[in-house]
Amino acid sequence: MGKGGTMEENMAAWLVGINTLKIQPFKLPDLGPHDVRIRMKAVGICGSDVHYLKAMRCADFIVKEPMVIGHECAGIIEEVGAEVKHLAPGDRVALEPGISCWRCESCKEGRYNLCPDMKFFATPPVHGSLANQVVHPADLCFKLPENVSLEEGAMCEPLSVGVHACRRANVGPETNVLVMGAGPIGLVTLLAARAFGAPRIVIVDVDDHRLSVAKTLGADEIVKVSTNIQDVAEEVVQIGKAMGAGVDVTFDCVGFDKTMSTGLRATRPGGKVCLVGMGHDAMTLPLTSASAREVDVIGIFRYKNTWPLCLEFLRSGKIDVKPLITHRFGFSQKEVEDAFATSARGGNAIKVMFNL
Repeated sequence: MGKGGTMEENMAAWLVGINTLKIQPFKLPDLGPHDVRIRMKAVGICGSDVHYLKAMRCADFIVKEPMVIGHECAGIIEEVGAEVKHLAPGDRVALEPGISCWRCESCKEGRYNLCPDMKFFATPPVHGSLANQVVHPADLCFKLPENVSLEEGAMCEPLSVGVHACRRANVGPETNVLVMGAGPIGLVTLLAARAFGAPRIVIVDVDDHRLSVAKTLGADEIVKVSTNIQDVAEEVVQIGKAMGAGVDVTFDCVGFDKTMSTGLRATRPGGKVCLVGMGHDAMTLPLTSASAREVDVIGIFRYKNTWPLCLEFLRSGKIDVKPLITHRFGFSQKEVEDAFATSARGGNAIKVMFNL
């Protein structure tokens, strides 16, 4: 409560133009019977947030009017709707950011991440969660185990991408995994693959610092590659030596012609290549030779039903996401601008986190 017993004004970080974020008032919708109101405590910056800031668009999603940014988040329940039974004020929760319709064919099949009417935090025209408070459906709020911090709760969102990819590719104790790209999503995919039982994981990148981080996070071998497509054949040999066995599953967490070409060539006959990163919209790829070796190409989009498993991995210590959080900022106009600049620069920044 603010002065004189009135509710304090809810503020949020609004994307108002290219490279322009402003902290401004954000009016919340009324609390429905199945909703909860959450005070945000930890919000991470994702690559898509940076894309929107730099270009006012990400893939086919275009920002046409001011939008609240942010979707990797956790907070504390302040108020619950009349029908909410499993949560109470004071509970610490991680939020799944996408609200599907539950009526379409994809939803009814259980593949709700493919819902055409998905309302997803900070995907235009839906507002995000970098705000003091948000209202969200209670069924998309997951109570944090006692030993899991709010920051770790916010990390469930990127981790979910790795978990969903591992499920789609059927990673298990007999799956040797190659990860293309040691950015934030490549690193969570590495952590997820290990938690799913992958016995050997090789990760490749162009950047020495990111590779050293991957090594400390448990990659068995690292391979430094170039950006030159001419080097693919030579690098496939290097990857094979590093793996010391066939590559069963490759996760391309970059999504460029070169990374996908490398993955298709490096994967053993009968293996799988899972495209996780969305770098290039169109690619020229050696599909015929991959097809002749019966290499399956699978795609993923976001995730489904991943939060309970992510939280169990964090609770049990099977996955530790804490080393991925490299920078922390508060919630002021200057800090919001600095945080996004830090995230966009890359370098030694992996996950930039707001503490509200």
